[in-house]
Amino acid sequence: MIKKVFKRPQTNQWQIIDKDTVDEIIFRCLNIRDRLILELMARGGMRIGEVLKLRPQDIQDRKLIIQNPKSGRPDEVVYIPRKLFERLRQYVRENNIHSFDSIFSLSYVSAWSMVKRAGELVGIKLRPHDLRRHAATYASRSGTPIEIVSKVILRHSDLSTTQRYLGKVNDSEAIRWIESLHG
Repeated sequence: MIKKVFKRPQTNQWQIIDKDTVDEIIFRCLNIRDRLILELMARGGMRIGEVLKLRPQDIQDRKLIIQNPKSGRPDEVVYIPRKLFERLRQYVRENNIHSFDSIFSLSYVSAWSMVKRAGELVGIKLRPHDLRRHAATYASRSGTPIEIVSKVILRHSDLSTTQRYLGKVNDSEAIRWIESLHG
């Protein structure tokens, strides 16, 4: 009886989307703005609100500075791949977006709907945070130390928060890792 009263609640396990599916979602997206938003979440581990708040002045040499992040710190740094950085800068230039203007003039609801439609293109139910979870899981399963996944990609202050993001390991994946370690 006491065990039931003091039992820890089970954490939600989300569906983790594999890299091929995320790549297909991104490559099927023909609208440059929408594609950039999807990539920033899937490759940079950004939250949708952080992406929508980005301004050209926040782009600094393959780094994005997040002003007033969810953590409560004054700012945080998001590192992005070179190709994504170049496409983002080009988008800002081509659309003549001024330094203090929002790069993506889109409401939260519209961005959420865009992500949902992008998932429907490949036949899955996709939510914005699924892309952030993908960034963490893909990095972790590619051998990136959990400290880097936590502190750099997700910008969490506590490793236990990051561990909730990482999906369960299935049998075939466990066997593959054991073979690569000891095979």
